[in-house]
Amino acid sequence: MAVEPLLSTRAQKAFVAIIAVQAIVVLVMISITFRSVAVADDITFNTPRYKTLPCYLAIFILAEVFEMLMAFDALRLRNVIQLIGILCFQAAMLVFASIQIHETRAALATHLDLWHKVEPFLIVSPIMIGLSWFALMWFVRELYHEFGWAIFHVVGANPAMKTMYQYYQIMICLLKLDFFVFIGVTMQLLIVVLEDDTAEFGLTVAAIPITMILLIMAGYAVQREIKSLMTISLVLMLAAQVYFYKLYRFYDPASEQTYLSTRATLTTFTIVASILLFATFGIGCKCFHDFDRGLMSSKMHGVTWGSKYLPSIFHERPGERFMADPKSSYTSGGPLDSRRLSIE
Repeated sequence: MAVEPLLSTRAQKAFVAIIAVQAIVVLVMISITFRSVAVADDITFNTPRYKTLPCYLAIFILAEVFEMLMAFDALRLRNVIQLIGILCFQAAMLVFASIQIHETRAALATHLDLWHKVEPFLIVSPIMIGLSWFALMWFVRELYHEFGWAIFHVVGANPAMKTMYQYYQIMICLLKLDFFVFIGVTMQLLIVVLEDDTAEFGLTVAAIPITMILLIMAGYAVQREIKSLMTISLVLMLAAQVYFYKLYRFYDPASEQTYLSTRATLTTFTIVASILLFATFGIGCKCFHDFDRGLMSSKMHGVTWGSKYLPSIFHERPGERFMADPKSSYTSGGPLDSRRLSIE
Protein backbone atom coordinates (compact mmCIF):
# COMPACT_ATOMS: atom_id res chain seq x y z
CA MET A 1 0.00 0.00 0.00
CA ALA A 2 1.45 3.38 -1.03
CA VAL A 3 2.27 5.97 1.62
CA GLU A 4 2.14 9.71 1.05
CA PRO A 5 5.46 11.55 1.53
CA LEU A 6 6.09 13.48 4.72
CA LEU A 7 4.03 16.72 4.94
CA SER A 8 2.03 15.80 1.84
CA THR A 9 -1.38 15.86 3.58
CA ARG A 10 -3.34 18.82 4.90
CA ALA A 11 -3.36 17.51 8.47
CA GLN A 12 0.43 17.04 8.56
CA LYS A 13 1.13 20.48 7.14
CA ALA A 14 -1.33 22.12 9.54
CA PHE A 15 0.14 20.28 12.53
CA VAL A 16 3.66 21.53 11.82
CA ALA A 17 2.46 25.02 10.85
CA ILE A 18 0.59 25.47 14.15
CA ILE A 19 3.68 24.54 16.17
CA ALA A 20 5.88 26.84 14.05
CA VAL A 21 3.55 29.85 14.40
CA GLN A 22 3.23 29.23 18.13
CA ALA A 23 7.02 29.08 18.50
CA ILE A 24 7.50 32.38 16.67
CA VAL A 25 4.82 34.24 18.65
CA VAL A 26 5.83 32.88 22.05
CA LEU A 27 9.55 33.45 21.59
CA VAL A 28 8.96 37.00 20.33
CA MET A 29 6.80 37.78 23.38
CA ILE A 30 9.38 36.35 25.79
CA SER A 31 12.24 38.13 24.00
CA ILE A 32 10.43 41.48 24.28
CA THR A 33 9.87 40.86 27.99
CA PHE A 34 13.49 39.85 28.52
CA ARG A 35 14.79 42.90 26.67
CA SER A 36 12.51 45.29 28.56
CA VAL A 37 13.79 44.01 31.89
CA ALA A 38 17.42 43.80 30.75
CA VAL A 39 17.62 47.51 29.87
CA ALA A 40 15.84 48.66 33.05
CA ASP A 41 17.82 50.59 35.63
CA ASP A 42 19.03 48.89 38.85
CA ILE A 43 18.15 45.40 37.55
CA THR A 44 20.87 42.83 36.99
CA PHE A 45 20.39 39.20 36.10
CA ASN A 46 23.25 38.26 38.42
CA THR A 47 20.83 38.82 41.30
CA PRO A 48 18.88 35.62 42.15
CA ARG A 49 15.65 37.63 42.33
CA TYR A 50 15.74 38.45 38.60
CA LYS A 51 17.10 35.19 37.19
CA THR A 52 13.60 33.91 36.52
CA LEU A 53 13.50 35.73 33.16
CA PRO A 54 16.69 34.32 31.57
CA CYS A 55 15.56 30.94 32.90
CA TYR A 56 12.12 31.42 31.29
CA LEU A 57 13.66 32.40 27.95
CA ALA A 58 16.11 29.49 27.90
CA ILE A 59 13.45 26.91 28.79
CA PHE A 60 11.05 28.08 26.09
CA ILE A 61 13.73 28.16 23.41
CA LEU A 62 14.53 24.57 24.33
CA ALA A 63 10.84 23.63 24.54
CA GLU A 64 9.84 25.05 21.16
CA VAL A 65 12.80 23.48 19.36
CA PHE A 66 12.14 20.16 21.11
CA GLU A 67 8.44 20.20 20.22
CA MET A 68 9.17 20.92 16.56
CA LEU A 69 11.64 18.04 16.39
CA MET A 70 9.15 15.76 18.15
CA ALA A 71 6.46 16.74 15.63
CA PHE A 72 8.60 15.94 12.58
CA ASP A 73 9.73 12.69 14.20
CA ALA A 74 6.14 11.65 14.99
CA LEU A 75 4.98 12.38 11.44
CA ARG A 76 8.00 10.62 9.93
CA LEU A 77 7.35 7.49 11.99
CA ARG A 78 3.54 7.67 11.70
CA ASN A 79 3.58 7.48 15.51
CA VAL A 80 0.17 8.27 17.05
CA ILE A 81 1.50 7.66 20.57
CA GLN A 82 4.08 10.41 20.10
CA LEU A 83 1.42 12.77 18.76
CA ILE A 84 -0.49 12.25 22.01
CA GLY A 85 2.77 12.86 23.87
CA ILE A 86 3.09 16.20 22.07
CA LEU A 87 -0.40 17.15 23.27
CA CYS A 88 0.66 16.36 26.85
CA PHE A 89 3.84 18.38 26.34
CA GLN A 90 1.76 21.29 25.02
CA ALA A 91 -0.40 21.16 28.17
CA ALA A 92 2.75 21.24 30.32
CA MET A 93 3.99 24.29 28.41
CA LEU A 94 0.68 26.01 29.12
CA VAL A 95 1.08 25.37 32.85
CA PHE A 96 4.69 26.56 32.79
CA ALA A 97 3.82 29.77 30.91
CA SER A 98 1.06 30.50 33.43
CA ILE A 99 3.39 29.95 36.38
CA GLN A 100 5.89 32.36 34.86
CA ILE A 101 3.38 35.21 35.02
CA HIS A 102 3.23 34.80 38.80
CA GLU A 103 7.00 34.39 39.18
CA THR A 104 7.82 37.41 37.02
CA ARG A 105 5.36 39.52 38.97
CA ALA A 106 7.02 38.45 42.23
CA ALA A 107 10.47 39.26 40.81
CA LEU A 108 9.35 42.73 39.67
CA ALA A 109 7.38 43.52 42.83
CA THR A 110 9.52 46.63 43.44
CA HIS A 111 9.24 47.78 39.81
CA LEU A 112 5.49 48.08 39.26
CA ASP A 113 5.79 50.33 36.20
CA LEU A 114 8.03 47.79 34.51
CA TRP A 115 5.68 44.96 35.51
CA HIS A 116 2.68 46.69 33.92
CA LYS A 117 4.76 47.21 30.78
CA VAL A 118 5.71 43.54 30.32
CA GLU A 119 2.52 41.96 31.69
CA PRO A 120 0.63 41.96 28.34
CA PHE A 121 3.51 40.15 26.61
CA LEU A 122 3.60 37.51 29.34
CA ILE A 123 -0.15 36.95 29.07
CA VAL A 124 0.00 36.45 25.28
CA SER A 125 2.21 33.36 25.66
CA PRO A 126 -0.23 31.08 27.57
CA ILE A 127 -3.13 32.33 25.43
CA MET A 128 -1.25 31.41 22.24
CA ILE A 129 -0.20 28.04 23.64
CA GLY A 130 -3.77 27.29 24.74
CA LEU A 131 -5.25 28.13 21.34
CA SER A 132 -2.58 26.06 19.60
CA TRP A 133 -3.30 23.16 21.94
CA PHE A 134 -6.96 23.00 20.91
CA ALA A 135 -6.02 23.27 17.24
CA LEU A 136 -3.45 20.48 17.59
CA MET A 137 -6.08 18.25 19.21
CA TRP A 138 -8.24 18.56 16.12
CA PHE A 139 -5.46 17.64 13.71
CA VAL A 140 -4.19 14.80 15.91
CA ARG A 141 -7.66 13.32 15.50
CA GLU A 142 -7.26 13.46 11.70
CA LEU A 143 -3.74 12.04 11.87
CA TYR A 144 -4.98 9.24 14.11
CA HIS A 145 -7.18 7.98 11.28
CA GLU A 146 -4.54 8.69 8.64
CA PHE A 147 -1.86 6.61 10.40
CA GLY A 148 -4.05 3.70 11.48
CA TRP A 149 -3.19 1.52 8.45
CA ALA A 150 0.52 2.02 9.05
CA ILE A 151 0.45 0.27 12.42
CA PHE A 152 -1.35 -2.69 10.88
CA HIS A 153 1.42 -3.11 8.31
CA VAL A 154 4.10 -3.02 11.01
CA VAL A 155 2.68 -5.63 13.38
CA GLY A 156 -0.31 -7.14 11.60
CA ALA A 157 -3.81 -7.49 12.97
CA ASN A 158 -2.81 -9.61 15.97
CA PRO A 159 -4.15 -7.67 19.02
CA ALA A 160 -1.39 -8.96 21.31
CA MET A 161 1.34 -7.81 18.90
CA LYS A 162 -0.34 -4.46 18.47
CA THR A 163 -0.52 -3.95 22.25
CA MET A 164 3.16 -4.83 22.70
CA TYR A 165 4.12 -2.44 19.90
CA GLN A 166 2.10 0.35 21.49
CA TYR A 167 3.91 -0.15 24.80
CA TYR A 168 7.20 0.04 22.90
CA GLN A 169 6.10 3.33 21.31
CA ILE A 170 5.08 4.70 24.73
CA MET A 171 8.51 3.76 26.10
CA ILE A 172 10.34 5.59 23.32
CA CYS A 173 8.10 8.64 23.71
CA LEU A 174 8.70 8.71 27.48
CA LEU A 175 12.46 8.55 26.95
CA LYS A 176 12.27 11.61 24.69
CA LEU A 177 10.18 13.51 27.25
CA ASP A 178 12.59 12.45 29.99
CA PHE A 179 15.40 14.00 27.98
CA PHE A 180 13.66 17.38 27.78
CA VAL A 181 12.60 17.48 31.44
CA PHE A 182 16.01 16.46 32.79
CA ILE A 183 17.80 18.98 30.58
CA GLY A 184 15.22 21.58 31.63
CA VAL A 185 15.81 21.01 35.34
CA THR A 186 19.59 21.06 34.91
CA MET A 187 19.50 24.20 32.77
CA GLN A 188 17.43 26.06 35.35
CA LEU A 189 19.79 25.08 38.15
CA LEU A 190 22.80 26.21 36.13
CA ILE A 191 21.21 29.57 35.27
CA VAL A 192 19.50 30.34 38.53
CA VAL A 193 21.23 29.06 41.59
CA LEU A 194 24.67 27.58 41.19
CA GLU A 195 28.12 29.17 41.32
CA ASP A 196 30.67 27.79 38.88
CA ASP A 197 33.33 27.29 41.57
CA THR A 198 31.33 24.82 43.67
CA ALA A 199 31.29 21.04 43.68
CA GLU A 200 27.50 21.12 43.19
CA PHE A 201 27.98 23.03 39.93
CA GLY A 202 30.34 20.34 38.64
CA LEU A 203 27.95 17.55 39.63
CA THR A 204 25.06 19.31 37.92
CA VAL A 205 27.05 19.76 34.69
CA ALA A 206 28.13 16.12 34.83
CA ALA A 207 24.49 15.05 35.14
CA ILE A 208 23.79 16.20 31.56
CA PRO A 209 25.97 13.68 29.66
CA ILE A 210 25.18 10.96 32.20
CA THR A 211 21.45 11.48 31.65
CA MET A 212 21.85 11.48 27.86
CA ILE A 213 23.87 8.25 27.97
CA LEU A 214 21.26 6.61 30.23
CA LEU A 215 18.35 7.53 27.96
CA ILE A 216 20.16 6.56 24.75
CA MET A 217 21.23 3.28 26.35
CA ALA A 218 17.65 2.53 27.43
CA GLY A 219 16.30 3.32 23.95
CA TYR A 220 18.89 1.12 22.27
CA ALA A 221 18.25 -1.72 24.72
CA VAL A 222 14.48 -1.70 24.29
CA GLN A 223 14.72 -1.54 20.49
CA ARG A 224 17.33 -4.30 20.16
CA GLU A 225 15.90 -6.30 23.08
CA ILE A 226 19.25 -6.56 24.89
CA LYS A 227 18.26 -7.90 28.30
CA SER A 228 21.52 -7.15 30.13
CA LEU A 229 21.62 -3.53 28.94
CA MET A 230 17.91 -3.07 29.68
CA THR A 231 18.42 -4.38 33.22
CA ILE A 232 21.22 -1.87 33.81
CA SER A 233 19.05 0.93 32.40
CA LEU A 234 16.13 0.08 34.68
CA VAL A 235 18.38 -0.03 37.76
CA LEU A 236 19.92 3.34 36.85
CA MET A 237 16.44 4.84 36.45
CA LEU A 238 15.68 3.99 40.06
CA ALA A 239 19.10 5.22 41.19
CA ALA A 240 18.54 8.54 39.39
CA GLN A 241 15.66 9.34 41.75
CA VAL A 242 18.23 10.45 44.37
CA TYR A 243 18.77 13.52 42.17
CA PHE A 244 15.46 14.85 43.46
CA TYR A 245 16.82 15.53 46.91
CA LYS A 246 17.00 19.10 45.59
CA LEU A 247 13.29 19.44 46.31
CA TYR A 248 14.28 19.65 49.97
CA ARG A 249 16.77 22.42 49.23
CA PHE A 250 14.12 24.51 47.47
CA TYR A 251 12.23 24.81 50.77
CA ASP A 252 15.07 24.55 53.28
CA PRO A 253 15.19 27.82 55.30
CA ALA A 254 18.96 27.87 54.88
CA SER A 255 18.76 27.98 51.07
CA GLU A 256 15.21 28.99 50.12
CA GLN A 257 16.18 32.61 49.38
CA THR A 258 18.35 31.42 46.52
CA TYR A 259 15.42 29.64 44.90
CA LEU A 260 12.66 32.07 45.86
CA SER A 261 11.93 33.62 42.43
CA THR A 262 12.02 30.30 40.55
CA ARG A 263 10.94 27.84 43.22
CA ALA A 264 7.51 27.13 41.69
CA THR A 265 9.01 26.35 38.27
CA LEU A 266 11.83 24.24 39.65
CA THR A 267 9.43 22.33 41.89
CA THR A 268 7.07 21.65 38.97
CA PHE A 269 9.88 20.48 36.70
CA THR A 270 11.45 18.30 39.39
CA ILE A 271 8.17 16.59 40.32
CA VAL A 272 7.26 16.01 36.67
CA ALA A 273 10.74 14.60 36.00
CA SER A 274 10.37 12.19 38.93
CA ILE A 275 6.91 11.04 37.80
CA LEU A 276 8.09 10.58 34.22
CA LEU A 277 11.07 8.55 35.37
CA PHE A 278 8.87 6.26 37.45
CA ALA A 279 6.49 5.88 34.48
CA THR A 280 9.43 5.11 32.19
CA PHE A 281 10.63 2.47 34.66
CA GLY A 282 7.18 0.87 34.77
CA ILE A 283 6.69 0.82 31.00
CA GLY A 284 10.28 -0.35 30.64
CA CYS A 285 9.52 -3.38 32.82
CA LYS A 286 6.52 -4.17 30.61
CA CYS A 287 8.66 -3.88 27.45
CA PHE A 288 11.33 -6.08 29.06
CA HIS A 289 8.64 -8.69 29.69
CA ASP A 290 7.76 -8.58 25.97
CA PHE A 291 11.31 -9.31 24.80
CA ASP A 292 11.77 -12.37 22.58
CA ARG A 293 8.10 -12.51 21.59
CA GLY A 294 8.58 -11.75 17.91
CA LEU A 295 8.39 -7.95 18.02
CA MET A 296 12.03 -6.98 17.45
CA SER A 297 11.71 -7.11 13.67
CA SER A 298 8.86 -4.60 13.81
CA LYS A 299 10.91 -2.32 16.09
CA MET A 300 13.87 -2.43 13.74
CA HIS A 301 11.79 -1.85 10.59
CA GLY A 302 9.13 0.58 11.71
CA VAL A 303 7.13 3.00 9.59
CA THR A 304 8.84 5.89 7.85
CA TRP A 305 7.87 8.07 4.93
CA GLY A 306 10.93 7.36 2.80
CA SER A 307 9.72 4.13 1.21
CA LYS A 308 7.08 3.94 -1.43
CA TYR A 309 5.52 0.98 0.37
CA LEU A 310 5.10 0.42 4.08
CA PRO A 311 7.34 -2.30 5.55
CA SER A 312 5.43 -5.14 7.11
CA ILE A 313 6.07 -8.00 9.48
CA PHE A 314 6.57 -10.14 6.37
CA HIS A 315 9.59 -8.01 5.35
CA GLU A 316 8.33 -7.14 1.91
CA ARG A 317 10.75 -5.16 -0.17
CA PRO A 318 9.83 -1.74 -1.62
CA GLY A 319 7.87 -2.30 -4.80
CA GLU A 320 6.36 -5.64 -3.79
CA ARG A 321 2.67 -6.03 -3.10
CA PHE A 322 1.61 -7.03 0.38
CA MET A 323 0.21 -10.56 0.14
CA ALA A 324 -1.32 -12.11 3.23
CA ASP A 325 -1.54 -15.85 3.59
CA PRO A 326 -5.23 -16.72 3.21
CA LYS A 327 -4.84 -19.28 5.99
CA SER A 328 -3.10 -16.82 8.30
CA SER A 329 -4.60 -16.20 11.71
CA TYR A 330 -4.46 -12.49 10.91
CA THR A 331 -7.09 -12.81 8.23
CA SER A 332 -8.89 -15.98 9.31
CA GLY A 333 -9.25 -16.85 5.64
CA GLY A 334 -11.40 -13.80 4.86
CA PRO A 335 -10.84 -10.25 3.66
CA LEU A 336 -9.84 -7.60 6.15
CA ASP A 337 -12.17 -4.74 6.88
CA SER A 338 -10.08 -1.58 6.45
CA ARG A 339 -12.34 0.27 8.85
CA ARG A 340 -11.06 -1.91 11.69
CA LEU A 341 -7.37 -1.30 11.10
CA SER A 342 -6.99 1.91 13.07
CA ILE A 343 -5.38 1.95 16.49
CA GLU A 344 -7.99 1.02 19.05
